[in-house]
Amino acid sequence: MTLPEEMVMFAGRLLLAAFLGGLIGLEREYHGRDAGFRTHLLVAMGACLMVFISEYFYFRYGAESELGIIRLDPTRIAAQIVTGIGFLGAGAILREGLSVRGLTTAACLWLVAGLGMAVGVGLYFPAVFATLLSLLTLWILKKVERRVRRGSFRILTVHCVAEDGTLDKLRTFLTERKIEIFDFSLERNLTSREMKIDLTIRIRPEAQTITPLMESVAALEYVNKVVFR
Repeated sequence: MTLPEEMVMFAGRLLLAAFLGGLIGLEREYHGRDAGFRTHLLVAMGACLMVFISEYFYFRYGAESELGIIRLDPTRIAAQIVTGIGFLGAGAILREGLSVRGLTTAACLWLVAGLGMAVGVGLYFPAVFATLLSLLTLWILKKVERRVRRGSFRILTVHCVAEDGTLDKLRTFLTERKIEIFDFSLERNLTSREMKIDLTIRIRPEAQTITPLMESVAALEYVNKVVFR
């Protein structure tokens, strides 16, 4: 293969990797994620470039390995890409209370790195098919996920009067409104005779929304303050 042909092939692979990574990045950008269009595009293009360099080194210096001078492993750089992209994906994951955001974006970054690697070694059809399949997952299966999801987890903090039976009354009140309690902790102030109850709850879709629920809990005679997070 002549130099101009190599340059055209190299440019074509980079453009294809950038295009496929950009498609997934656009979906993330549409949903307001920090790792969006440019990030996914650059990850795919960077992975393609590194795999192409690995392939180039192997074909250029691979013959010398037979003489025992140099030993080359063409998969070594690819393995390091998989490891390195894990650190980038970890930066996209955020924890907010009981909720974890960014897992899908981190998975997308990991995927586009694979797309770039596939394009870099000339596996065009698997790269394109994986892109289409991932977009199908992000667009269509998200609607299915919303239908299957049974509720959201929240932390309900109630400041109330420290009396016997207060916790049982509160648990009964929430259960009647289809609010499941998974865990709780108590903190009692001996000076003010006030008790703080932290409840880990799950709110089902058919249950009350957060605002009416807060108002109904706050209206209880033994409750002084309510906090949702």
